[in-house]
Amino acid sequence: MTLDPHLTIENYQTALKEGSAEPYDWWHYCAACIEKREPEVQAWEALAPRLPALPSEVDVGSVPLYGVPVGIKDIIDTTDMPITWGTRGYLSSPGAQLNAALVTLLEENGALIMGKTVSTEFAYFTPGKTHNPHDPTRTPGGSSSGSAAAVAAGMVPLAFGTQTAGSMIRPASYCGVFGFKPTFGTLSCDGVKPFAASLDTLGWFARHIDDVCTTFSALTKAPPIPALDNLKGVRVGIRSLPVDEPLAPDVKQALANAQERFENAGAEIVPLSLDARYEALVEHQKVVMAYEASQALASEYHHYAAQMGIKLVELIEEGRATSFERYIEAKRATSQMQQALSQVFSEQVDIILAASAQGEAPKGLDATGDPIYCRAWTLLGVPCLNLPLSQGSAGMPVGVQIIADRWQDKMLLQVARTLMKMS
Repeated sequence: MTLDPHLTIENYQTALKEGSAEPYDWWHYCAACIEKREPEVQAWEALAPRLPALPSEVDVGSVPLYGVPVGIKDIIDTTDMPITWGTRGYLSSPGAQLNAALVTLLEENGALIMGKTVSTEFAYFTPGKTHNPHDPTRTPGGSSSGSAAAVAAGMVPLAFGTQTAGSMIRPASYCGVFGFKPTFGTLSCDGVKPFAASLDTLGWFARHIDDVCTTFSALTKAPPIPALDNLKGVRVGIRSLPVDEPLAPDVKQALANAQERFENAGAEIVPLSLDARYEALVEHQKVVMAYEASQALASEYHHYAAQMGIKLVELIEEGRATSFERYIEAKRATSQMQQALSQVFSEQVDIILAASAQGEAPKGLDATGDPIYCRAWTLLGVPCLNLPLSQGSAGMPVGVQIIADRWQDKMLLQVARTLMKMS
């Protein structure tokens, strides 16, 4: 079968069932793409040492991800590949005793693990080696740097990462792909290196919204998510958090472009009122992340502080200096605002349209950008999806994110699938 960048997982499954494709066709296509693009992009920490086996107890095309090559962020346990947690070698393991729960679920659904993608150090700010596929002089974002870049470069159709602040949505915006962070707790983080246990969320990148939906249904056992005829009756509110952070012209234009698409699809743009309490969520997220990271990385800090990146050390020390009372204050505020936001979704809007990042991917590889527009939503545990709809003034991708209430993931994805079908 001749593969092209527009191939979707559903189309590949159909080709397998019809006999016009073989189970390892996509794997070999991706392997050739990696050989071509990896020297420039450097998205991979390790590649699979051998061709993975497909489930023997199922028929070709009978499981939803059969033969689909997948990238796995290098903080997720695998038994047959080394784990470095983005430390660039000062801490590593030849492999785990067991695969992470996610990896097992993917394999049971027929996915082929292509390799481990580059992570920033312990999924925080210290950059890895990865370059932005659209411009190698720019960052791909972080912390799921390699996963976003691998998908954007065509090396795999699907790659997994994590988000604790903005580590899915921001790199998806910078690299011009779909990035989906589901409701907190949707997928088990068993076998994933923790950073902040009440924030860490597994998500995935894809070039097609159809593949985001297919993967959601495969991993959660949810019914298929079809596109609607239009978005009539869908209420869309526009609001980025924090409100007082000025939006760059490229971001304003991206939001305007997205609003126009929603209106053309029949959605209603409605005024959105969020009170002043939402402004404090960014600072609350920083408190929770620092406090929990200082506990999760206590052993690593004790043994390797001298080798850790400066920003990571600063965060851990900030967390160690944070009082339990301040942490609980942030946690209580989170619970209150989750309830308040649910009321907003019930009474005012169905989804929120917001900025994904501060603009195009910044020049240079010594930083991964600022997650400021993702912190509040991550703290609240709501599902977020980056839509790669626009380009900035330098021709680089600029995404926007759409957000729904907790456990409204299916609705959010259906809205996105409908929007993209009509665009």
